[in-house]
Amino acid sequence: MRTIIDLPDAQIVALRELGEREQASRAELIRRAVAAYVDAHQPAIGDDAAFGLWRDRPQANTGGLAYQREMRAEWDER
Repeated sequence: MRTIIDLPDAQIVALRELGEREQASRAELIRRAVAAYVDAHQPAIGDDAAFGLWRDRPQANTGGLAYQREMRAEWDER
């Protein structure tokens, strides 16, 4: 998609110099900058994404240590 943007002269000069050093077009440099900006501002997936994930499983109320012991007990059965 094409778009029109207004940039100060100093940024145009900086883009031209950077483009010469990296052998990239101004459009490519702007695409990279926009991609980096979008990536940096994506919502972080943290602990909240997994919070409550096991709430409907029977093991949810046994506690972490009890669950580990239960799972490891299966090893002895084999």
